[in-house]
Amino acid sequence: MSSSEWQKSSYSASNNECVEVRAGIEAVELRESDEGDVVLRSDPAAFANLLRAIKARELDHHA
Repeated sequence: MSSSEWQKSSYSASNNECVEVRAGIEAVELRESDEGDVVLRSDPAAFANLLRAIKARELDHHA
């Protein structure tokens, strides 16, 4: 994976309960700041589709 740094979501509170993301050439990685060793990896196209679905509120019924 890339050596890029983790970026915190702008929606996260000032405490450590946040989602962080970093992007590499072959994968995008997600983690929760309080569970730093648990990382979800996705290919960039699938991550872009997830973001599109979230922004379009297509997943709200799962909340």
